[in-house]
Amino acid sequence: MTVPLSVLDLAPVAEGQTVGDSLRASVDLARAAEAAGYRRVWYAEHHNMPTIASSATAVVVAHVAAHTSRIRLGAGGVMLPNHSPLVVAEQFGTLASLHPGRIDLGLGRAPGSDRTTTYALRRDPAAAERFPDDVVELQAYLAGESRVPGVQAVPGAGTRVPLYVLGSSLYGAQVAAALGLPYAFASHFAPAMLEQAVALYRRDFRPSEQLAEPYVLAAVNVVADHDATDAQRQLATVRRSFVKRILQRGPDAPLLGDDEVDALLASAQGAQLADMLRYSVAGTPEEVREYLDRFAAHADADELVVAFQSPDPTSRVRSLELTAAATAVAA
Repeated sequence: MTVPLSVLDLAPVAEGQTVGDSLRASVDLARAAEAAGYRRVWYAEHHNMPTIASSATAVVVAHVAAHTSRIRLGAGGVMLPNHSPLVVAEQFGTLASLHPGRIDLGLGRAPGSDRTTTYALRRDPAAAERFPDDVVELQAYLAGESRVPGVQAVPGAGTRVPLYVLGSSLYGAQVAAALGLPYAFASHFAPAMLEQAVALYRRDFRPSEQLAEPYVLAAVNVVADHDATDAQRQLATVRRSFVKRILQRGPDAPLLGDDEVDALLASAQGAQLADMLRYSVAGTPEEVREYLDRFAAHADADELVVAFQSPDPTSRVRSLELTAAATAVAA
């Protein structure tokens, strides 16, 4: 590989699993990533989704950090408008104090859920409009240079937890460039603006105390297996689950069978849903390595964040290990 690889763990709750099972599987995946030489593992904040267990992102990071020893861990990301910047600074300052040099803090502007849940989380409809100011406020708390007179983040002040801006549009690229922060693009499920956003970010980047030159992370879905046919089968299963998660929200949503989902994805109406997972590869380790090299060049990325999308924990670990062996991941 020409760039380092990291891991995005969506903490999926598979059929027949409990949330506890999912979080134990996240520990196993992080341990495997650490042993294989991946740079970091990130967890994303999602809400009101029965198949995702990472809503309390800081708690998940704390649990996994206590069961690993070297690998960087963090949020990819915390949806900042859902929270007070001071509380986030205290949470991640606590993590950084317990695990020095191992904690990242990725920040997003999206709610991480549907409209009704967004109301339950934010209450204030204007919260997202303050995102750039909230990032600056949070950064100041972590630097021990609070912009709120008389208020310090304890813990947090002086930890200088590195910040990353997450996005899937030009907006996040503009914020990351203006603040001189690394930019992580959510191309694993929102591919449309990848090239334009990265180009804008690199063009407009302003050096900062944290970062002298632009740094881009791009996300991609991977299933690696010695049997390419089985890898394709696994990705098809995950794709169906992804569509069901989008369409089957709420008690009145229709339940869709696999054949109905496949028909939808193959239709003109389902083309947009199918395209959401555009940046995905399922195949042998060699095929995965070739795809990741091409994708890194296409995305103009300095680092790839891989979402291992096999439908069960054992297959995800195997996919992670096969990818590591094929790509010399510790580059």
